[in-house]
Amino acid sequence: MKSLLNVAAGAETIAKSGEKHVNGEVLAIRGGRPLTGRVEVKGAKNLVTKAMVAALLGETTSTLRDVPDISDVAVVRSLLEVHGVRVWDGEEEGTLHFDPSGAVAAHFEEIDAHAGASRIPILFCGPLLHLLGEALIPDLGGCRIGDRPINFHMDALRAFGAVVDKSYEGIRITAPNGLHGANIELPYPSVGATEQVLLTAVKAKGTTELRGAAIEPEIMDLIAVLQKMGAIISYEPNRVILIEGVDSLQGYDHRAIFDRNEAASWACAALATDGDIFVGGARQQEMLTFLNVFRKAGGWFDVREDGIQFRRGGAIKPVVVETDVHPGFMTDWQQPLIVALTQAEGVSTVHETVYENRLGFTEALNQMGADIVVHPDGIDAPGRRVARRALEQAAVINGPTPLHGADVVVPDLRGGYSYVIAALTAEGESVVRNIGIIRRGYEKFLTKLEMLGADFDVIG
Repeated sequence: MKSLLNVAAGAETIAKSGEKHVNGEVLAIRGGRPLTGRVEVKGAKNLVTKAMVAALLGETTSTLRDVPDISDVAVVRSLLEVHGVRVWDGEEEGTLHFDPSGAVAAHFEEIDAHAGASRIPILFCGPLLHLLGEALIPDLGGCRIGDRPINFHMDALRAFGAVVDKSYEGIRITAPNGLHGANIELPYPSVGATEQVLLTAVKAKGTTELRGAAIEPEIMDLIAVLQKMGAIISYEPNRVILIEGVDSLQGYDHRAIFDRNEAASWACAALATDGDIFVGGARQQEMLTFLNVFRKAGGWFDVREDGIQFRRGGAIKPVVVETDVHPGFMTDWQQPLIVALTQAEGVSTVHETVYENRLGFTEALNQMGADIVVHPDGIDAPGRRVARRALEQAAVINGPTPLHGADVVVPDLRGGYSYVIAALTAEGESVVRNIGIIRRGYEKFLTKLEMLGADFDVIG
């Protein structure tokens, strides 16, 4: 039995998880064994943390179900508590209750201390402006996958009538005359900016029209949460969302959409290691684009009522992938897929168009024996369907190349997961450092690896 040491970034361990978590965790992984078995996925990180923030908007208690035990949830919980929200566990595992009746303002230092590396504090702005008339944002963290400018957020808040003041401590936002509806057009369908507009517009006076909105399934689930609370939100073709502001909102009772990013990650692990993994809780509809690429790459899947089974359907085949906002191929899916593509028989190309620095993780894969060339300015290849962006990059993966053990350091959440899967695919022993970052988005990660037959030890 492997020792499972961990701690979530700056937050206490949730005892019922069965694991402890530490960002500095080091794994010694012996590869060459297929991952086989069943894992369960809970609510999506990209919805759960936003629904937790939405509880601030209600005048009564909210209940959120299928909440994963991940560090990002622990961070948001602590941020809510520092603002005076009472949060407690429900009797059903993965259930949280939120009572915002005692909400109060917090200081920069308190917010910064509890936020850690999370970028969630920026989404507190709208709810706190409605509730307290003020919101504070310290320096923002998050995975180091490229520039994530907050100007979309600040411009949107200004359009609602907010006043944004910068200082050495961070950003102070006030609404001296209240917030009003606005006409907002995003230059890019940013998920975070769309969430900001939704969380702010629902109680702003008048109607807000948002153009160029993100329409990811997690966004639609957040809209469902807000509608349960009493919000009036409709969406039209061509990425247009209309929000009619209301005077008050009530609490919600909601079961979160499943985490399609985690589901896709385990699917890629089955493909890379020649394993057979059933992902309980995964659904076909939200994964259509991924499933098409998975099949083209030689994967086999079986959609069942309670989840999806993934394995190889033969030799891994090369593919060409362009990441894009929904309904395109998610940027979070390309990293674990690239690990599998190192074993494809031919040349694959992954065009990364969402973040400008998300292919840096391939350096470690090359250290493990992969043959991946990153084109820092992208490739203007024929047949491109996603519009080129100035920040895009491309990875050309030549395969198959046998992978061997190496000593690598986790750079970010999805890259870190990919390093672990590469180590499990490789022959020999690998040392993977700083795996605590993976805790941000993968519940009971080490426990699930052990259940699937992975051979590893925690060595620090």
